[in-house]
Amino acid sequence: MRGGPASRASGTGGTSGAGGTSGAAGASGTAESTFGGGEQPDEPALGGDAALVAAGPALAHRLAPAEGRRWRPRLGTWLPPLVLFAAMVGLWYLFSYVLLNPDRRFLAPPPHEVIRESFVDSRTRSQLFRALWLSTKVTFIGLAIAIVLGMAIAILMSQGRWIERSIWPWAVVLQTIPTLAMVPLIGLWFDFGYTSRIIVCVLITIFPVISATLFGIQSAEAGFHDLFELQRVSRLTRLVKLDLPAGLPAILTGFQVAATLAVVGAVVGDFFFKQGEAGIGELIDVYRARVETGPMFGAVMLASLLGVVTFWLFGFIKDVVTGPWHGRPDR
Repeated sequence: MRGGPASRASGTGGTSGAGGTSGAAGASGTAESTFGGGEQPDEPALGGDAALVAAGPALAHRLAPAEGRRWRPRLGTWLPPLVLFAAMVGLWYLFSYVLLNPDRRFLAPPPHEVIRESFVDSRTRSQLFRALWLSTKVTFIGLAIAIVLGMAIAILMSQGRWIERSIWPWAVVLQTIPTLAMVPLIGLWFDFGYTSRIIVCVLITIFPVISATLFGIQSAEAGFHDLFELQRVSRLTRLVKLDLPAGLPAILTGFQVAATLAVVGAVVGDFFFKQGEAGIGELIDVYRARVETGPMFGAVMLASLLGVVTFWLFGFIKDVVTGPWHGRPDR
């Protein structure tokens, strides 16, 4: 017997209530599964300037440590040398004003006196910078010749064990001969002028180029050599595409060491080969003979500055060439 409208309404209401309850539960389950355990969904992303304004405080909080980390390596690089430099200048003043008697202060004049006598006086400044330019030319000409000869010798040595065993001992002997012992012979053979200065610079500089280039060429991995053997690659192609690229970090490090030795060679050559225009080494000797210690200290500073600049220059070249794939990570 069918129920009346009320019972049908009640049944319909009960059915719809149960269905509504199960539908709500299903919807709730779906929402929970979608947003992870009943968490509220993220608000819609803001676009353009509104997003930057809304994220401003949080973004600033995140960027502040990054900026600090960016400056920390630079501060760690420059601060210790500057502190040591300030300490050395302080010790210099202490030695000049406290430890030396006033009548012997000319042996180590204070730094400001050195600067005044060397770089404020126009005549002395002109002499120093003219001599520095001449020594710079000797340095880079001698270094260029040493790089070309040293790389050629190292490449030749790398082509065979018997070639390496034949040349390497004589390269070591050339490095161990004192430069002072070679000065009279170089002067007799090539005169006591500009050419002899360059030769001394080459003799002092060439060994680091040979050793670094040979080490770099021989540092390629054996697996790559095996691959080139399987492909029947020629010696020249292997040298250009494997040996030299693999040895580039070591080769450029050798250039960097040789650059500082080139400055030493130029100054030493100035001391002993004095025909022609005076270099920085000859000026140091002249100021020593005149007991002009202020300009003498200034000449030493310029020679040291030349060495630092050449070292930095080749270090910069090495970082540019090998930095993207061989540079050390920031610390």
